[in-house]
Amino acid sequence: MDQSPSTSQELPPQDVNISPVSSEAVGEDTHDLGFGSVVSGQHLRLLNRDGSFNVRRDRPSAWKRLTSYHGLLTTSWPTFITWVLVLYLLVNFSFALLYLAAGIQTLQGDFAQHPFLRAYFFSVETFSTIGYGNIAPRSTAGHLIVMLESMVGLLSFALVTGVVFTRFARPTAHIIYSHNAVIAPYHSITALEFRIVNGRDNQIIDLAASVVLTRFERDGNKLIRRYYPLPLERPAVAFFPLSWTIVHPINVQSPLWGWDEQRLRESGGEFLVLLRGTDESFAQTVQSRSSYSVDEVKWGMRFASAFKEDEDGVLSLDMRSFDKVEPASLGKAQSLKP
Repeated sequence: MDQSPSTSQELPPQDVNISPVSSEAVGEDTHDLGFGSVVSGQHLRLLNRDGSFNVRRDRPSAWKRLTSYHGLLTTSWPTFITWVLVLYLLVNFSFALLYLAAGIQTLQGDFAQHPFLRAYFFSVETFSTIGYGNIAPRSTAGHLIVMLESMVGLLSFALVTGVVFTRFARPTAHIIYSHNAVIAPYHSITALEFRIVNGRDNQIIDLAASVVLTRFERDGNKLIRRYYPLPLERPAVAFFPLSWTIVHPINVQSPLWGWDEQRLRESGGEFLVLLRGTDESFAQTVQSRSSYSVDEVKWGMRFASAFKEDEDGVLSLDMRSFDKVEPASLGKAQSLKP
């Protein structure tokens, strides 16, 4: 699935005019892909390497995030487990106080000299439906509180079980992107290339890639950020078992035609990447996004082979060589007319 570029060609003169993406191409009234005119006008990186956006809206309070369904699904596992444990302790503490408020003789059994411990451990046993029987209610008020706590316990365990199952069952993609993209020789021209590999053992089928170049261009006396969808040599693959080198040929139709490293750096160029495929295990769509800044694009380099063959003749991917690049001459200019 990896392809190795071949011969080289120097970049052409820089006076070739390529039109930016039209509003029909991106489905927006503006050319900002949904970032908005204010964000697009800022000289900042739009997407981080982990796919997060550099411009964030005000976050809700920690309480609101942790009590919302979306927050419970998306928070980290340590935070989720800590939150469940804190709620578990608080609920039992509250019911222990409720038992004590009903009267010191509401409960009978162990911990006679420690009423609070007796109430607290009875709450834990009731809430979790353990019920050792060494502590029991002896008044109508105690039985009513037990009835209330039993309902709260059943609903709480059902809720936590459902959220835990959803967190495990929710399909997500873990795509590993090469540390750098490269401008490498490709057939008789050059190409923008980067590698991806599936970081999990699951299979992703019908994986499609979209790459958009964004950069600032002068329009009269002002700079305007424009967006260019980059045609790919292969925009999709049916199977994604190993690695995939995504290639954008830099020909006369490319917005990179006629641009060198310095010019792209001065324009604040950034390559936005969006992947979308189907998780074979869940038969659901998964997606991943990332970006490469101009500092993460290496000119005159190409990817080294990342495959190795074992003693049995089985081909495998060597992740130690996944990010490895090596020098490659881009050659001399060869004029191509648009």
